[in-house]
Amino acid sequence: MTTVSSISSWLRRPLPRPAARTSLVCFPHAGGAAAFYTPWARLLPPDVELVAVQYPGRQDRVGEPPAVAMDALAGAVTEALRADRASRDLVLFGHSMGASVAWETALRLEGSGHRLRHVVVSGRPGPARQRPGTVHLRDDDGLAAELSRLGGTHADLLDDPEVRALLLPAVRADYRLIETYRPDTAARLRCPLTAVTGDRDEEATEAEVAVWRTATVGAFTPLVLPGGHFYLVAQAERVVAAVLAACGAPAPAIHPVLP
Repeated sequence: MTTVSSISSWLRRPLPRPAARTSLVCFPHAGGAAAFYTPWARLLPPDVELVAVQYPGRQDRVGEPPAVAMDALAGAVTEALRADRASRDLVLFGHSMGASVAWETALRLEGSGHRLRHVVVSGRPGPARQRPGTVHLRDDDGLAAELSRLGGTHADLLDDPEVRALLLPAVRADYRLIETYRPDTAARLRCPLTAVTGDRDEEATEAEVAVWRTATVGAFTPLVLPGGHFYLVAQAERVVAAVLAACGAPAPAIHPVLP
């Protein structure tokens, strides 16, 4: 169980806003880290604080073993969020593998009585359309080739042997986790859910992402934006604006809001 003293190992606040009334909790993709969402922090209005989840096995947690099962990962994040500023409204956002982790975390939070404001899933087929995979069984070159194909990792990093030695163990563990994950297709959230994908994302087509409508009894909104699997990198402002609009919060200003 996660204790209050260990919350900081799971949650990162690149731009702390202690007085904020809403936390936007962001879950990274396979191989990703909390820092992926750092640029979003200055796009949020003052009343919303970015809280990025840091999975074990990467960056400042590189010495910890990566999670190998969804239940353990979502359970640990749930405990951290329960202990962290519990009076706040929570909005969860997850991309790719992070979409499934966000949904599983949301199910656990609602199951313990925590009312969520909204969940946004991105770049991931709905639970009923998620499929197993074998990428985690490839050798290092094959794993690096998959990261390069998806476009979420700089090629020069994948060419550096030292960086690969640090990066690929967590990537392999994440792929193993998500490729062996079997969601409960009968589970339903109560809160509203928005599902986003890129119009050229072969990993999560518009039809596959639309299946998320069966993952909640609340309102469902599909959204398709231009781009491939990592469409959200080039369109951070548009994605953040869509997330805030879905939650009824003010859209970000044209110029980033300073603390």
